[in-house]
Amino acid sequence: MDRSWMNLPDRLRSPAYAEGVNHFLTLARSHAMGSDRIRCPCRLCSNNLFLPFREVETHLFIKGFNPTYTQWIFHGEEETRPLIDVDSDPDLTDEDEYIDDMDHMLDDVWAGTFHNVPQGSQGDAIPTTSHPSVPETSCKPSFDQLLEDARRPLFTGCTKFSKLSFVVKLLHIKTLGGWSIKSFDQLLNLLRAAFPDATCPSSYEEARSLERGLGFKYHQIHACPNDCILFWKENADKNECPVCKASRWMSTTHGTRVIPQKVLRHFSLVPRLQGLYMSTKISTDMRWHKDQRVTTDTIMRHPADSESWKTFDKDHSWFAGDARNVRLGLASDGFNPFNNLAKPYSIWPVILVSYNLPPWSCMKDQFFMTSLLIPGPKSPGNDIDVYLQPLVDELVELWEHGLPTYDASTKGTFTLHAALMWTINDFPAYGNLSGWSTKGKLACPSCNANTESNWLKFGRKQCYMGHRRFLSPDHIWRSKKGLFNGKEDHRIPPRVLSGSDIVSQLHMVGDVQFGKSRRKRKRTSEELNWTKISIFFKLPYWSTLLIRHNLDVMHIEKNICDNIFGTLLNIPGKTKDNINARRDLEILGMRKELHLRHAGERFTLPTAMYTLHGEERNKFCEWLVEVKFPDGFASNITCCVSVRDCKISGFKSHDCHVFLQRLLPIAVGGFLRPDIALALTELSSFFKKLCSQTVDITHLSQLQSDIVIILCKLEMIFPPSFFDVMIHLAIHLPREAILGGPVQYRWMYPFERYLGKFKRYVKNKARPEGSIA
Repeated sequence: MDRSWMNLPDRLRSPAYAEGVNHFLTLARSHAMGSDRIRCPCRLCSNNLFLPFREVETHLFIKGFNPTYTQWIFHGEEETRPLIDVDSDPDLTDEDEYIDDMDHMLDDVWAGTFHNVPQGSQGDAIPTTSHPSVPETSCKPSFDQLLEDARRPLFTGCTKFSKLSFVVKLLHIKTLGGWSIKSFDQLLNLLRAAFPDATCPSSYEEARSLERGLGFKYHQIHACPNDCILFWKENADKNECPVCKASRWMSTTHGTRVIPQKVLRHFSLVPRLQGLYMSTKISTDMRWHKDQRVTTDTIMRHPADSESWKTFDKDHSWFAGDARNVRLGLASDGFNPFNNLAKPYSIWPVILVSYNLPPWSCMKDQFFMTSLLIPGPKSPGNDIDVYLQPLVDELVELWEHGLPTYDASTKGTFTLHAALMWTINDFPAYGNLSGWSTKGKLACPSCNANTESNWLKFGRKQCYMGHRRFLSPDHIWRSKKGLFNGKEDHRIPPRVLSGSDIVSQLHMVGDVQFGKSRRKRKRTSEELNWTKISIFFKLPYWSTLLIRHNLDVMHIEKNICDNIFGTLLNIPGKTKDNINARRDLEILGMRKELHLRHAGERFTLPTAMYTLHGEERNKFCEWLVEVKFPDGFASNITCCVSVRDCKISGFKSHDCHVFLQRLLPIAVGGFLRPDIALALTELSSFFKKLCSQTVDITHLSQLQSDIVIILCKLEMIFPPSFFDVMIHLAIHLPREAILGGPVQYRWMYPFERYLGKFKRYVKNKARPEGSIA
C-alpha cells in the first residue's frame, strides 16, 4: 500500500490522510486481541507509549505519523527482511544464520578503528584513542574476541542468536528498562541455571567486557585535592601539588602512599565521534541538518535555524563545507549520588551532545556523550577549568587538525572536525563556566555593566527592577511615576555586547587564569563581575560566537514558580511579601497602601491583593490535589501539596514547568483580582509559546515585546523583593532563542532526565573518593 499520505502537510483536511489513518487503526484493532490500548506511532510517542485508540487517532491528526515507521510491525504487519540467495554464495550456509548481522557491524567497527592501518599490520596497531597517561596496548586481541563471540552460537543448535548479539540485546533492554545492575545479575544467574549449555556471561561486568574491542574506555587523571592542578602532562610525575604542596596520595592504615586523593575520569571524545559514523543510519543522520532540513520558511525547528549557527557558517565556511563536521553543546551540573544529606558529596559530569542529528534524535539519551566525571566531595566552583583541560585540548585538536574518520554510509574516510557551539547550565554553573559572577549588583551577564539593581536594606538582598527602559521610547508607562518607583524612566536598553567587547573587558581582569588563585582578592571596578578568564577562550573561535553560554529556561521557570507559589500562598520562609519587604517599601516610597500600620508599639500588615488568605488557600490546595495528569506527563505535583497545612513543597523542575505553563492561568482566574490574574496568565502564555517544539522567528520579536510589558505589570503588583535575578533573566530569553534556536534543544530537561539515570547508575557502582570499598 502506498504510504506517502503519512507525510502530507495538511492532515486535518486531507481525505487521503484520513483514509490512511482509518486503515491503520483497523489493522491495529485486529492485532490488539481485545485490548483497548495500542502503541502510539505519532511523531512524539514513536511507539513508546500505550494509549487508547481515540487518543492515538487524535495524536495522528494533530502531531502526525512518525515518517520513519513505514513497516507497522507493532500493529500487525510482519517485518520484511531482504532475501539472501544461498545458491549464489556457496560460502554461505545455514550455520551462518546465527550471526544475526553482527559481522556487518564489526566490519564497520574494524574499518572505523583501523582505517589508517596498512593491511596485514593490524596486530601492531595502536588505536588513535590512546592517552599519554595510559600504557599503549593493542586492541586486536579484544576485537578478535568480539569477532569470535559474533560467530559463536548461544548454545549448540541455536540459529537465532550468537553470544555477542544476545548480550548486546540484553544490555539494550537493561538500558531501555532502567534495570539495576543487581537485577541484571540476578537475571543472568537465572538464565545460566535454566540453560546450562548457553554461553551467557556470569555478571554485568563480564557482559560489559565484551565491548572492550570497541575502544570505549576512560582515562584516570589524578588531581590535587584542593583543585589546584591535574597531575597530567608536565605534572604527571610529581607527588605533591606545586601550588598548595598537598600530597597527591592518600595514606592508608599501613602508611603506604598508593591511593590517589582525587581522580578525574576522562572519556575521550575521539572514539565517540568516530562511533557516530560507524553506523550507516547514524552517519546519514549526522548530515540531516544540511541535506534534509527544511530551509524555505521562517519556522525554527533545530539549532541549525538559529542566527548563531548561520553566522558561524559564514565566519568559518571551510568548516560548514562538510556537513559531517560535528557541532557540540555542553552541559554540566553537580549531584549527590548517595542521597545522604548528612554526608554531602557532589560529583559533576560534563556531557556533550551533537546537534548534527535531526530534532527527534539529537536530545535522546543514547546520543549524550559523557566526557568528564569531576569528583567531589565539593563542587569545583570556579576551579572547574582545571578539570576541563583534557576536553578543551581535544576540542582544539579537533578544530585545528581534525581526525581521520571512517564513514560507513560512504565506505570512505574523511577528516572530521568538531566545534563547541555553546554551553547550557543552571545559573550558578553558568557563573563557574563563563567567569562572570552571577551574584551581586551586576549579576545579569546579558546586561553586563548596565545591570539595574537596588540593595534592599531590610531584605538584605539585591532586587532587579527597572524594566521600563526596555519599553519603546514613546511608551506611556515611561512617564508614570506613582505606579512604579516614583520616577520617570527614559533610559535606553543596555547595548548587546559582541565577542570583541567581552575580550576587551577580559583584558582588564588580573592574572586569574583557569586554576586556583593563590589568594582571595577583591575585584576592582574595571573588572566588573569577571572572576577569571574562562578556559573556553583557548578555543580559536570562541570569541566569534554570537552566544557562548545559554540561560537554562527550566531553572528560570522553577525559580519564578517558587516565587509565585510562596507569595501567593504566603508560605513562611518562601513568601516575598513579609515584614522586611514592607519596610523596604517605606524606604523606597512605593506602594503606600502596603506600608506597615503602626498603632503605638504594635504594627499590622495591610492585606495584599496578590495573597490568598483563609478559605481561599484551602480551596486552592484542594483543587490542586484533585488535578489529574496523563501517565508520564507530570511526576509529583499532587504529593507535594498539603491541604492540611496549606503549603506546597518539593516541586521538581519539571513540575514547576507544568504548573507554570498549564495550571497557573486556571488557578489564579478564580481567586485573584482580574488585573493580577491577567499578568500571571500572560506570563504563563509567554513561557508556553517560548518552549514550543517549533517557533516562528517572526513571533519571537513579539515575545520580546510581550515579556517587557509583563514584567512592567508585575512591578506594579509585587514588592521589590519579588524581583530576584531569575525574574529579570526572563527578559533575555526571546533574544537567546533567536540566537540559539528553539528552546527545547537548549533547555536542561533532557540533561536532568539523563542525570537522574546517571545518578541511579553511580549509586549502584560508585563510592566516595578515597573509599577503600
